[in-house]
Order: sequence, then C-alpha cells, then structure tokens
Amino acid sequence: MAFVSDLLGSLGDPKIGKHLLREEGEVVVDEVVHHWFAYTRPALELALSLVLLVCSWFVSVQVAWFLIIVAAGLMLHAGWGWLAVLRDRFVITNMRVFRVHGVLSQSLATMPLSRILDISVKKPLHGRMLGFGHFCFESAAQEQGLRDIRYVGRPDDRDLAIQRVVQRAGLRGPRVPN
Repeated sequence: MAFVSDLLGSLGDPKIGKHLLREEGEVVVDEVVHHWFAYTRPALELALSLVLLVCSWFVSVQVAWFLIIVAAGLMLHAGWGWLAVLRDRFVITNMRVFRVHGVLSQSLATMPLSRILDISVKKPLHGRMLGFGHFCFESAAQEQGLRDIRYVGRPDDRDLAIQRVVQRAGLRGPRVPN
C-alpha cells in the first residue's frame, strides 16, 4: 500500500523546488493546489464509466463490448483529468508568482511581483458556498500563462498573502490616509 501512495505522490508532484531561485533567497510563501471542486468533472466521468460497465452486464454481447470500450475511454479521460488537476500548482514566493502545470510535458509561467498591476478575485455563488474562487491577474503584458487561475481554495486569504508579499517587497508605496 505504501508503494501505491508513493507512486501517486510522485505522479502528482510537479517538483516546485527545482523552479526556485534559492541562491537569490527565493522562498515559497504559499503553494496553492486546486480546491476539491476541481475534481468533480473527473469524478463524474468515472461514475458514468462505472454505470456503463454495470449496464454492460444486462445487454447483449455486441452492445456490451461497445459500452465497455466507451467506459474504458471515459476512465482514461477521467484519470488524465484528475492527474492534470493534481499537477497544476500556483506558487507565491517572496519574489514572484508562478504556475506549473502539465502531465507529460510541463509548462511554467512566471511573473515578478513588480509586474502585477491588479488581481481580480471572482467567486461564483457555488464557489462562495464551497470556499473557492478564481484569480485573474492583470499585468503590463496581457499574454501570459498566469492570467486565470481557477479553483483556488480560500481565495481571500491567498489574495491577502500576495498583497502582503508585494507590500513587504516595497513595490507599492505606503497607503495615504484620507
């Protein structure tokens, strides 16, 4: 059983540490994994595939093969979706924010704190009830892989963490009282 948990842990680990600038003093402030709600689509696909497998027991052999093939395809797609969500990480450091994602090939998008102009936090109704939201980053360069970060758990806390890091880095002036 330990082998299975080790295998799943290594499959889901995008190895954030290798992207840090440790010699420059970069440290992780927060590593954001997706909220559990991001796994609902793969879970529903898996449930549908299990229903198809059960239905295959009660139909003729010619139809059963078709249902089994469709169920297997759905299971593979659900597993791929689950792994894609698991390997998608958003990281806040004392110097920048970056996102690592991808299953077979890995993509890295990074933005220095000085380039963050605005962060919008969108919380749909079901997100407010379940505790997740979506980040939308505005920067000087609009085409980047960090524009939309979806299914962020505790989005208000994460937004405040980013604002604190930006403030501590001295990238924004002190607030002027009204």
